[in-house]
Amino acid sequence: MKFRAFGVLVAGIALSLAASPPARAHHSFGVEYDVNKPVSLTGTITSIEWTNPHCFIYIDVKDKDGKVTNWKFEGFPPSVLYRSGWRRDVTVKVGDEITMTGWQSRVGGPWGHSREVTLKDGRKFYFGPPPGTGDGGSNAPGASPAAPPAPPAPPAPSN
Repeated sequence: MKFRAFGVLVAGIALSLAASPPARAHHSFGVEYDVNKPVSLTGTITSIEWTNPHCFIYIDVKDKDGKVTNWKFEGFPPSVLYRSGWRRDVTVKVGDEITMTGWQSRVGGPWGHSREVTLKDGRKFYFGPPPGTGDGGSNAPGASPAAPPAPPAPPAPSN
C-alpha cells in the first residue's frame, strides 16, 4: 500500500514537471529589443539554429577596420519559416553572405531581432514578424509604415 502511494506521488510530480513551461519562457518584443535601434548588417553565416520557440542566425560582420563581430539574430519558429518558403540547409547555409535587417537588443551588443534576410542574389525572405504586429513596432528597418485608416464618420443626426 505504501509503495502504491509512493508511485502515485512520483507519477504526479513527473506529470507536473512535464506540463510546466520551459525555463526560457516566451517574451515580448519590447522587453528585449528596441524599435529605436534599427540595424542592417551584411555578413557571413556562421551558424543557424532551427529551434522553438525561435530560430537564430549568427553572422560574422566586419567593421571598417576589419574587426569581426559575431551577431545573433532571432526570428520566427521553424514551422512559420517553412510555411513562408524557407527550407533547412537550402534557403541559407553556413558560409553564405547575407544582409540582415532588424532591431538591436535593448542592452546593446551584437544581438538583434531580425525582420528580413536578403541573399547575395537579391532575393528577400522574412525571418521575423512584420512591423506593427506588436513584434517590431513602427520603426521597421527599410519600411515606411502607412498611417492607419481614418475611422468612419459618425452618421448625421436625423431630425
